[in-house]
Amino acid sequence: MSIPCFRLSARICIVCIACFIYFTPTVSAQLNVFSPASPDEHLLTSLEQQFEAGYKARLAAFPSKYKKEFQAIYDQRWENIKSKFDEKEIYTATGAKQYLDKLLQEIVQANPLLQHQKIYCYFSRSAVPNASYIGEGIILFNMGLFKQLENESQAAFVLCHELAHYYLQHSENGIARYVNTMNGKDMQQELRKIKATEYGKREQLEKLIRGVTFNSRRHSRDHESQADSMGLVFLQHTRFSVNGALTVMALLDTVDIDTMNTAARLQQLFNAKAYPFRKRWTAKREGLLGGHAQLEKDQEMEDSLKTHPDCKQRIKLLEAMAGAGQRNNTALNIIDKATFDSLRHAFKYEVISYAFENDQYSRSLYYAISLLQEYPDDPFLVTHIGKVLNSCYDAQKAHTLGKLTDLPSPVYTDNYNVLLQMIQNLHLDEFPAISFYYLEAYQPKLNTYTAFMREFNKSRQLIQ
Repeated sequence: MSIPCFRLSARICIVCIACFIYFTPTVSAQLNVFSPASPDEHLLTSLEQQFEAGYKARLAAFPSKYKKEFQAIYDQRWENIKSKFDEKEIYTATGAKQYLDKLLQEIVQANPLLQHQKIYCYFSRSAVPNASYIGEGIILFNMGLFKQLENESQAAFVLCHELAHYYLQHSENGIARYVNTMNGKDMQQELRKIKATEYGKREQLEKLIRGVTFNSRRHSRDHESQADSMGLVFLQHTRFSVNGALTVMALLDTVDIDTMNTAARLQQLFNAKAYPFRKRWTAKREGLLGGHAQLEKDQEMEDSLKTHPDCKQRIKLLEAMAGAGQRNNTALNIIDKATFDSLRHAFKYEVISYAFENDQYSRSLYYAISLLQEYPDDPFLVTHIGKVLNSCYDAQKAHTLGKLTDLPSPVYTDNYNVLLQMIQNLHLDEFPAISFYYLEAYQPKLNTYTAFMREFNKSRQLIQ
């Protein structure tokens, strides 16, 4: 993956300086408080225009056969890419980009197949533990995945996997296969038959589409295995440890497991002496419109719903390949371990900030409460919890809270559903009250932290 305008000759000392600027907490009256990096909006606009020009050139070069159908799908893909820039999901902090470039440089320089490719790699501010090739040569490495990693070799294999998707043109080939299938003689005959029938058109069409969808899903699983295999080959050519591929796959198999006991955690956090926790806040609503259905456990279904399915099978295939290949590369970290650790730490906070900026209040609150277990009494996290509660009050008063929070659902973890249920159960005046009495306990220690006092004073005013 080659990134836009690598500074391949950039010295490590420059990266270290950049890391200090972007990843260490700012100091607020002798308090070490994390401060999220501000997006570079000018850079985001410039990059979007650059990629849009390339996208339009691609469209102009399409052959005439099925051009309209291809353009419709590539238009959809471009809209997804465009949203990453419009919604400021692309992380623009210079130090982080320089580090990612150096990680990528190691892979590209060791693999001649990649050295003349136009590849662009960015950190995404998304908390979803994933990485993806999204088209137009762009690979996104989500903060939600990077913050979970243990070493640079794991990060390198993630990049190698996405580079394999890019090099093998899985996205483009998948689009071509779909367009050719839908416009093929057999498919068109089936569609004409359905159109000519008097009854059951919808059922017949759904059955036909299910077949196409199932076939696409099978190819998607095949693509993952192919990307694993070629990604491992790319990794074997570098100085990184091949074991990074195996350990990161094991990590991905468990990355969706949610271990926080939310019910106990909420009661612990929001049980002030002057405003005790109320069981009603987290009680499930019964009846037609309340509560959420329970799904029976189904191992195959659970695996298919994972962010990364089939991991155990994929690990076995990689173990066989890794055992047969050269194992001389044993270094887990070769670029800059200090920066790697600094980024991992910063990203734990950045995803919380971005979720809130992106109007995902319930997710942002859940991430903050979860991270508070790791960093108790952290000023940023404490303040952010109060900020979200105060903002929920504003939204509920404006009748927009439903647009900013998720509803309880079987597709979410039980622990996340507990928080969602509490948000649904709270009355308007309870949001600022919980915020005030929660923040009040920290006021003596954080009264010099401007952001904290802003939320503390706001909640106090709202309950008066």
